Amino acid sequence: MCKMPWSILELLRNDPDKLKESIKKRQMDTKIIDEALELDNKWRRVLTEINELRHKHNQVSSSIAKAKNDEKKKLLEEAKELRNQLENAEKELNEIEEKRDKMLRNLPNIVLDDVPIGGEEATVPIRFWGRAKVYKEYLDQFKEQTEKYGFKPDYEIIDYKPIGHADVLENVLKLGDTLKAGEVSGSRFYYLFDDIVWLDFALLFYAIDRLTSKGYTLVLPPYMLRYDIINSVIDLATFQDAIYKIDNEDLYMIATAEHPIAALYYNEELYDDELPKKYVGFSPAFRKEAGAGNRDLKGIFRVHQFHKVEQFIYSLPEDSKKYHEELIMNSEEIFQGLGLPYRVVNIASGDLGACAVKKYDLEVWMPGQGKYREMVSGSNCTDWQAYRLNIRLIRRKGMIRDYVHTLNSTGIASTRAITAILENYQQPDGSVIIPKVLRKYLEPFEKAPKDVIIPRNKRP
Repeated sequence: MCKMPWSILELLRNDPDKLKESIKKRQMDTKIIDEALELDNKWRRVLTEINELRHKHNQVSSSIAKAKNDEKKKLLEEAKELRNQLENAEKELNEIEEKRDKMLRNLPNIVLDDVPIGGEEATVPIRFWGRAKVYKEYLDQFKEQTEKYGFKPDYEIIDYKPIGHADVLENVLKLGDTLKAGEVSGSRFYYLFDDIVWLDFALLFYAIDRLTSKGYTLVLPPYMLRYDIINSVIDLATFQDAIYKIDNEDLYMIATAEHPIAALYYNEELYDDELPKKYVGFSPAFRKEAGAGNRDLKGIFRVHQFHKVEQFIYSLPEDSKKYHEELIMNSEEIFQGLGLPYRVVNIASGDLGACAVKKYDLEVWMPGQGKYREMVSGSNCTDWQAYRLNIRLIRRKGMIRDYVHTLNSTGIASTRAITAILENYQQPDGSVIIPKVLRKYLEPFEKAPKDVIIPRNKRP
């Protein structure tokens, strides 16, 4: 286990109120800061005691050689007693340090000043893109999600109510089956068939193509990680109900390629002139969704497994804010290419994950539901993951040691993107137009759809 970075200890000792302020922003109890400060004060008292014992032991030891007979025997006994006291104090110091550092490791990252304060209701849109199709009876809902925040995005009113993605998939197109999947696997699993499977692959290739063309290195990571690794990438104590564990193995299924890519340089050093390092990972994602309750039980929006293309950057500390903006812009370009109207929101402090100092979500307008739904999440994790994974930064000038910053963002989560396409490109006859940008990824395959997905029972 790596030591906590000095900056965290320095902040605890010199400005604990800043840590408390960040904890309050996350709507958490600040008692943990007081407890950590108490432990640190105790650690420093014991360290002072150890230094005094060492000094005294050295004095006694240096006197032994000059002493004679009874005096020498007495000094030897005294030196032995001091050595025992020293060993006990060093043991106590190590125990206090381990407890303090574990407490500090469990602290969430420090929230940036430009993050809105509060719970989910405090999350605010910062920009909109695209022309939304708004069913006439959803117009008030649309304005509540747009004009309420001072934005007036483009939209068109439609007289017919689009069918929700779950019913389009299973009852209209007949290209999905969650009922049979429920029989054999349980809720939130699915079978997909024919054109929807091709659409899934096309979305993945499209996102990979876009991101690799920007210089991101394509990576296929491990799909399982050891406890000490995944617990360094996320706050596993909080999210253990979201992660699948392999029975009788020290292995956990990944929820996103972010996790194994974050561990790519575990226990290694990176030089400043090597950064940034940019990756695009493809993997399945496995999620328990234990806290989802009865949300999105129908369809493939919130499921236990899906395919995902993930962006990841290792950066210099001074550049992480810049690359956070780059990542969300990459995601926006992907969804602009798909022609899906969206908004970007700045996630409120109470909804941030432990590792993030700031997070953007990209939410696509869903005409069948009359609301914006999350498609992308992108976080700046600064050094939270790096110091837990012991990924050190060395600046060649002066060989100064620090920790790299890590950032991540969704490129495409395929099943969610499919739901957005099913609602936004739905035609009155039940067919679904395939976004033009995806068609070149389907053309080489004889059996793949080329420009439209039509219901199974209406095919020639």
